[in-house]
Amino acid sequence: MIRTIQDKALRRFFETGKADKLPIQGAANIARLGRILLALDAAGKPEDLNLPGFYFHGLEGAPPRWSVRVTANWRVTFAWDAPDAIAVDLEDYH
Repeated sequence: MIRTIQDKALRRFFETGKADKLPIQGAANIARLGRILLALDAAGKPEDLNLPGFYFHGLEGAPPRWSVRVTANWRVTFAWDAPDAIAVDLEDYH
């Protein structure tokens, strides 16, 4: 379950489905972001996001964070406080 979302536009999209404030564009990218958030909300552990096409991987640093690819540049990143995803964010870190 997603407990906290850092980015206001991402939180709004997750709660209402309104994507107009998101920094990513295109119906396919918005739909992909929605699928990623649904999978993250249903996950019981970070590794549940290790699905084909999600390009799931851990990030270096402490505390541990994970990343899932939305587009070539944009990622959903999150930390884990069992059984919840916390500090979920939408980042362009490339």
